[in-house]
Order: sequence, then structure tokens, then C-alpha cells
Amino acid sequence: MIPNLATLGELTLRGGGGEPVDWKRTLSSHGVATLVPNRVDTDAWTLDTTLSSESGSVHGIYLSEVRSGVARAMVRDDVALGDKGQLLALCRHMLRLDDDLSRFYELAAADPELAWVTTGGGRMLCSPTVFEDVVKTICTTNCSWSGTERMVGALVEQLGRGDASDRHAFPSPQAMAEADDDFYRLQARVGYRGAYLRELATRVAEQEIDLETLNDPELPDAEAEARLLALPGVGPYAAAHIMLTGLGRYGLLVLDSWTRPAFARLSGRKASDQAIRRRFRKYGTYQGLAFWLYLTQSWVDDSASVSR
Repeated sequence: MIPNLATLGELTLRGGGGEPVDWKRTLSSHGVATLVPNRVDTDAWTLDTTLSSESGSVHGIYLSEVRSGVARAMVRDDVALGDKGQLLALCRHMLRLDDDLSRFYELAAADPELAWVTTGGGRMLCSPTVFEDVVKTICTTNCSWSGTERMVGALVEQLGRGDASDRHAFPSPQAMAEADDDFYRLQARVGYRGAYLRELATRVAEQEIDLETLNDPELPDAEAEARLLALPGVGPYAAAHIMLTGLGRYGLLVLDSWTRPAFARLSGRKASDQAIRRRFRKYGTYQGLAFWLYLTQSWVDDSASVSR
């Protein structure tokens, strides 16, 4: 436990349908969740992150499971009374505790290869904003994982606001829009993504687009996907990844250079995308989640495998 922390609040680890939430599997749900400002410790099973409040203050937040089914959020420094509830709500959102996966569990219970998820797997740790998830996903395209870590690390450390301990939150759209070409080319070294990131940040900062409306449960999945595909730097892979890991919309399979070989290795045969989709089609709006969990069952036992 990190010293000098004050309690922000506690969160019951139950989903929107009353289903259990496995703390370890949530923290290790996907690799993008481990990018800064998040720091996931898979020895102590804790999440250390840095969040911006609506008032503009920045705070280091530390989350751990303090007893079975209960997580506690701690804060590194003083928090204004008006910010406490909002920061705790952000933690709840990041853990997606309001999502109801009970129907998915009913389907998985009848599948011998996925029945294990019914003890609490499948909840995706998301970012506090859709903007952050979109930027991070763009930074996973066409590069190594070490490249993704380097790019996101530069964005956070150079453009994000710091807390009292000089831990940085993810940068605001305004900060990213104001950064010049030399920053993206020479410091962040994001390559061709620089033009996409600046355009995205500018359009969000100028309120031309509102990415947070993609969290609206009344918005159909097809419309959410279409809006993502219209963003600079977002193609079919990135849209599927954001839908799955950032928005809690589970109908699209993330098919890329990691998931295809992983499926072949686990299933014992190489399969076409059509065959993979056919295997998980019975899950309907949860087929993307079923596919992802099929691939990542071992991640809690082998946390070093978490890389995408």
C-alpha cells in the first residue's frame, strides 16, 4: 500500500444485473488499459491512475480490492468536496460497473470453452473519456506494443497536467490540439498518426464532434460504429477495438495481427475471419466479447502476456 492516502470511497464489485465482477480479470482485461496514466500492478492487483476532475484539478487515484467483492478508491492529496463524488463516479465508469453482462453469462454458461467467465470475467477497464480511448487505440495501429507505450507515454508526460506528485493525467483535447507538428514528429514520434491526432483533438476541442455521446445507451451500435469510422485515423480494426474496450459495445470482433494467430494457436487450426465469426455468432451482440475472452483466458495466470 502506498502511504499517505485518504479514502475516496468504496465500490461494490457487482455488475448492472447483479452479476459478480472479478477484480483481477477486470484489471487484466486488455493491454490498452495498462497504458499511462494507468499503472496496473499484477502482483498486488492494484490500479494506480491519475484523473482530472471537472473543476480542473488533477489527482492520483489508487484502487484495490480490500475484501471480497469490494474495491476501495484512495487519493494521494486533498480533494475538494465537490470533486469527490465525480472522481468516484469516474472510477465506477472505468470499471464499467453499471454494465449488465448477465445475459452474456447465460449464453457462456452453455459453452464449455467459455463457462469460466460466469464467475466475473468480461468487464473491460475503460478510460475516463472516450477521447482517451480513441487516441490510445490510434496509437496501437501498425506498430509494436513498445511503440504504442512510447507514443502514449510522450503524450501524457509532455501534454498532460500533473498532480502534486507530478503524476500526469491524460492530456485534454485542447492541449493536444495546441501542440505543434514538431512535437508530434520529434517528441511523441507518432509518425503518420500526428495529423490524425491533431485533427481529432482540434475537432473535439472546438466541439465539432462530441465523442462522449458514444456512451449514450440509446445510440444504436451501428451508428456508434459509423461515427467512429468517420474519425481521422480510425479504420475497422480501431473501431472494433474502441467499441469493445472503450464503449462496452460487444458485437464486433477485433480481428488483427495478434488475435488471428492467437485463435489459430488456441483452436489448433488456422481459420478464416468468416469461420471465426461463425464460431461466436451464437453470442449475438456479445460475440466480440466472447471472442476476446476465448483468446485471453490465461491472462490472469500469465499477466505478462497482456500486450494488446
